[in-house]
Amino acid sequence: MKSIPSPTTSKPPRLRVGLKDVSREEFSTALDTQLGKQRVSIMLDGSIIAFFKAKAGERGYQTLINQALHQAMTGEQIESTLRRVIREELHSVS
Repeated sequence: MKSIPSPTTSKPPRLRVGLKDVSREEFSTALDTQLGKQRVSIMLDGSIIAFFKAKAGERGYQTLINQALHQAMTGEQIESTLRRVIREELHSVS
């Protein structure tokens, strides 16, 4: 990504992607769409941010938070499915 210098205008710099100049907003939107991610604003406890920043080291701490949320979501789905299967099995035995 190369930033194209703008003359003395107050326009934000544009990025060159391939042969096309795009604004930062267009680039960010296209990138988010391609990655399947959505930008959000969230308030978290300082201790949570500190924990994930320390754990992340040189990697992005936001990626670790995303992974933790994904694991929590997947864990709930597995637990729900397991409970349903156990109930069905117990019901068929009785």
